[in-house]
Amino acid sequence: MRRIASTASLALLATAFSTAAFAHPGDHSHIGFAAGFAHPLSGLDHLLAMVAVGLWASQLGGRALWLLPLAFPAVMAAGAAIGFSGVTLPWVEIGITASVLVLGAAIALTWRPSLAVSLPLIGLFALLHGYAHGVELPAQASALGYGAGFVAATLALHLVGLAIGLAANRLPVRFAARTAGGAIAAVGAVLLVTV
Repeated sequence: MRRIASTASLALLATAFSTAAFAHPGDHSHIGFAAGFAHPLSGLDHLLAMVAVGLWASQLGGRALWLLPLAFPAVMAAGAAIGFSGVTLPWVEIGITASVLVLGAAIALTWRPSLAVSLPLIGLFALLHGYAHGVELPAQASALGYGAGFVAATLALHLVGLAIGLAANRLPVRFAARTAGGAIAAVGAVLLVTV
């Protein structure tokens, strides 16, 4: 547990010091793993949604504890391939923003649906997040290296959410994760209004 908490703390610290400048450097000729890793840390919508996936998985427990955080990056990679290929999907930005609101609300309300409901929902959100980043992939970037970095950062953010959720479940005040979920949902609602 301490190792997960340490890893989560490092990932959270990295997010605090990330900026959009790191995600979009001027010279795109060498964009690879590092740029892919930095990119999800620079967008509030992606950052909050990825942490929320881990938080929600910690609340659901059981197989969801590992299925949700592993399913998300797998489907996200497929969504990125679809976006990179030029296929057009409607309402992507609204769906991404809604993912922050819905996941935050699910955590705040301690919604515990079955895997038959939670996995497709996570899959839909992952597809939209991946699609958006596939569309944004700079033409000069190494898609494989950039994608690997992006997936690694996403997994790290899931671990942050898992660590926070698992730690919150052990606190005397068990509503800590629900409060975090409420804050995420509130930010999602604000983002949804501004889309």
